[in-house]
Amino acid sequence: MLEAAMSIADAEGLSAVSMRRVATELRVEAMSLYHHVANKDALLDGLVERVVTEALDESTSAAEQAGSTSDDWRVDVRTRSLAARRVMLRHPWAPALITSRSTIPLQVQSMFEAVLAAMIRGGVSYRTAHRGLHALSSMVLGFAQEPFSSSDGDPSMEGVEMSDDLVAQFAEKFPYTSAMVAAELHSDGEPTLGWCDSQTEFEFTLGLLLDGLDRAARTEG
Repeated sequence: MLEAAMSIADAEGLSAVSMRRVATELRVEAMSLYHHVANKDALLDGLVERVVTEALDESTSAAEQAGSTSDDWRVDVRTRSLAARRVMLRHPWAPALITSRSTIPLQVQSMFEAVLAAMIRGGVSYRTAHRGLHALSSMVLGFAQEPFSSSDGDPSMEGVEMSDDLVAQFAEKFPYTSAMVAAELHSDGEPTLGWCDSQTEFEFTLGLLLDGLDRAARTEG
C-alpha cells in the first residue's frame, strides 16, 4: 500500500495521494485500506516513515563504503548527508511532508545518532557535537528548508509564476532579494528540492558547516 502511495506521489505529487486513489492503484475497494491504516493521516505518516527509512538505509550503506577509505569524520557526515539527499531528490514531495507532520519517525533519531557517533569518534567534544547537530540537522535529513520556495515539490505546481504586477510589487518591497533572484536563477534541469535548493548550494553549505565544526573541535583542547 505504501509503495503504491509513494509511486503516485513520485509521479503526480502528494496532492494526488488519497485513499481512493491508492485503492484504485491496488485494484481493491477503498474501504479495505482501513484494515491497514486508520485514515489518510496515518497513510501520510507511513509515507514519512518509509522515505526516512530509505534515507537511513542508503546513508548507512554509503557511510560504510566510504569508511573503508577514510577515517575523517567529515567524510562520514558528508557521505551520509549526500546519500540522504539523493533519496529526497527521488521523492521531491518528501521534505514538505516530513516538516508538516506532528510526529517524527524513530529512524530520524537513528540518523542523528550515527552522525553524533562519527563526530565523537573523530575527536569532537559532546558540546561541539551538540551544536553541530543543531547546525547540521537539515543536512542530515538530505534537504534544507528553502526560504524562497514557491512550491512543495509537487509536480502540479511546476511552472506556476507570479503576475507582472506581483513581481513589480515584490521587487519594490524586497529590492535586494529581487536582485539576488535575478542574478542567481538556476538553469533548467538542475536537481532541486524547492525553488533554489541546488546541489551546489547544498554541498557548499554542508562544507562550510563541517569545516567550521572541525576548526572548533581542534581549538577546544
